[in-house]
Amino acid sequence: MIMSPDLQSIEEYVKSDAERRVARLLAKIQAPDAVAFHSMQLRSHPSKQTSEGDFIILWKGAVVVVEVKGGGVMKHEGTWYSKDRHGDWNKLKEPPMTQARSAMHALLNILREDGVGWVRADAIVITPDIDALPTSPEWKSTHWLVKTSMTVEKLASALDAVVSTISPGPKAAHPTRFDQLRDRLFGAFSRLPIIDAQRGAVIDEQTVATADQSRVLAGLARNQRIMVLGGAGTGKSIVLAEAAKQEAAAGRSVLVTFRSLGLRNFFGPLLEGRPVEVVEFDAIDKSRQFDVLLVDEAQDLMYDEAMDVLDRIVVGGRAEGRWRMFLDPNNQAHVDGRFDDDVFELVSSDAVEYQLSKNVRNTRAIVHMVQEYLAADVGDPGIVNGEPINWEKNAHDDSRGHAIRVAKSFKRDGVRGSDIWVIPANGDNTVDEVIDGIRVLSPRNAKGLEAEHVIVCDLPEEYTENTISALYVAVTRARVSLHVVASDVDRRRLQSLVRRTGVGA
Repeated sequence: MIMSPDLQSIEEYVKSDAERRVARLLAKIQAPDAVAFHSMQLRSHPSKQTSEGDFIILWKGAVVVVEVKGGGVMKHEGTWYSKDRHGDWNKLKEPPMTQARSAMHALLNILREDGVGWVRADAIVITPDIDALPTSPEWKSTHWLVKTSMTVEKLASALDAVVSTISPGPKAAHPTRFDQLRDRLFGAFSRLPIIDAQRGAVIDEQTVATADQSRVLAGLARNQRIMVLGGAGTGKSIVLAEAAKQEAAAGRSVLVTFRSLGLRNFFGPLLEGRPVEVVEFDAIDKSRQFDVLLVDEAQDLMYDEAMDVLDRIVVGGRAEGRWRMFLDPNNQAHVDGRFDDDVFELVSSDAVEYQLSKNVRNTRAIVHMVQEYLAADVGDPGIVNGEPINWEKNAHDDSRGHAIRVAKSFKRDGVRGSDIWVIPANGDNTVDEVIDGIRVLSPRNAKGLEAEHVIVCDLPEEYTENTISALYVAVTRARVSLHVVASDVDRRRLQSLVRRTGVGA
């Protein structure tokens, strides 16, 4: 069974031993179409702001909401109590079965509001530490599981028994399609981390996945070969990491590879401790094979020689093997590596294609700036608010020096130097150095990564396919603020670029 988040994350972050034990059993059930979402906050409830189902399980086309109670559970004089790990009895606000059913109804209300059709659903309670089943006319014995059900086989049989009793719904009901329900549940409950690639740390564990990201996550188990296309900032790398976790949890050998060396710092904290190999493309051991191949920034490797290497290292080869490629073929295909349109067309023909269309990195102002000047699609600017673009007028020839001075002013205002990048948009594509405590790096070395504050300088004197791609990468690295150092001549060149691309200023 697919776990979301993966079992290792549950083991690390969930405090309840009972929930961890149930998660281990669920993860061992051989049911590739089943998914168990752990501890997801439902956004509406008839009497509370949120309601939590410990597990939301998609099982054979139905939804089963699970409430897990560790320790002892008892009912005394009409009131329910649970025993914690210290042996103390605590009064429950509501009976466990009522809690499970409330979470189920909250979930159904959410799905109904979102236009999902009739959903077959039920709720159960699992008390893995007690032997005797609490009896009551309020629930069926099949809907309250105790210690004797805590094996992989018995838990799977119990889920079968629960689902078999769910009503098919009224005659006039329109049952939701399985794939639609699966996509919607991934959308409601998937959480993707935000990574600070410079410091190799997880900033936020609980960012809600976009609808597009959720469709990719939902489609991973069903498709052998997947192409995920999206502009800068649409979250391709984060989804790739979650895909790698799913594949590793299924017991497959997994390789994550890329051309840009800086991506190692990005994937390191995301995949740490998991049986996933993260290797730069140029360092791949060509004598080995992996069950699953995941390629980030695949537009850099879209040429015959690179595809030949990838063909050899995945079991079944490119045509029959299991792989996922994430790329921006339109806007970042001319910054690093090589991109061959014919190779792209050939490789794409073997895969199911997904599109990521919502920008989850850049502020609205940055998205609009890229759309206006570069006519580039970086997704819908619907996620991040922030300050407008700051145009730094430069009357001298030393654009980079001007950018360094702006960066130093940020540091004087309390911004950490590690949060600031200066990116010369034109010039030496190998540059990556620290000047006065400020990192200065080329678009090629910045590609795939991001920083809080970015100052772009050295704008191109001539706009070609390559220089437009480099500028595109430079201005889409910023999460919080973007400053562009530009002379009057630079601004006129940009305006002429607007007229060339046919996008209104």
